Amino acid sequence: MRFRTTDLTPRIGTLIEIDRETLLSGAASNQITEILVQRGVVAFRDMEVTDDEQLKLARSFREVEGGKSGELYRVSYDPKENPVGAAINIASCFWHIDRTDVVLPPFATILSAKVLSPPGTGDTEFANTYAAYEDLPDKDKLSIEPLRVEHRMETAFRQAMPDATEEEIALWPNHMTPKIHPLVWRHRDGRKSLILSNSATRVIGMSETEGRALLDRLLAWATKPEYCYRHRWRPGDLVMWNNTGTMHRAHYYDPKCGRRMHRTALVGDEPFDADKVSAVTV
Repeated sequence: MRFRTTDLTPRIGTLIEIDRETLLSGAASNQITEILVQRGVVAFRDMEVTDDEQLKLARSFREVEGGKSGELYRVSYDPKENPVGAAINIASCFWHIDRTDVVLPPFATILSAKVLSPPGTGDTEFANTYAAYEDLPDKDKLSIEPLRVEHRMETAFRQAMPDATEEEIALWPNHMTPKIHPLVWRHRDGRKSLILSNSATRVIGMSETEGRALLDRLLAWATKPEYCYRHRWRPGDLVMWNNTGTMHRAHYYDPKCGRRMHRTALVGDEPFDADKVSAVTV
């Protein structure tokens, strides 16, 4: 079995060279998961997987999430390709963790490139929220440890579309209820990470100005170059990231260019707030 790894940056991201047959067989899934947990992002070049193969690969790791968007979600501005999320796709261009509107978020996501945007646009960038927390000064860790943050998807959409019309607002998902999560995610392995996202609305117990300043400061810290990896897509690329320890965003691209990615999410087993909900065994 060919299996070779190359770190893409010192703090986040690993390129895995593996033959296609071995990857799709699931024989290396445990080994890949170990790297994913530690490095946040793993990338595979020249895979060219079909939708069925992508789902097979995903299931070799764990159960696949379904829901309204189905097990394979087409990330696109085209409503024919993406009837669920085309109208709000622009929100993915801002730093976020997937599914802050739920108690138990996905463990990881697999994304495959189908149609690329013009060179220099549409890259996907990732930030290591474990490393960002670890490097905070001790006084900051102590001060933010007890803090809790309200998350609203409407906040994410308004940031992405500040001039949205009433008709556009009416298309925003209305089933995503507000959630309150800790600012520091305490994981079962003893590590901690920051819960930051474009859905972060206010810090409980702080004034709007004070809370916003704190969230903005932490976001700027967590997305410094040393914590980030920017994936420049090539045809056939497959990228997987740990949603419990990274944020991500798409770099802007022309909505009319036809860019399309196929996304599959893996069911999580760590709630944002371990004090409130018992972990689910997968």
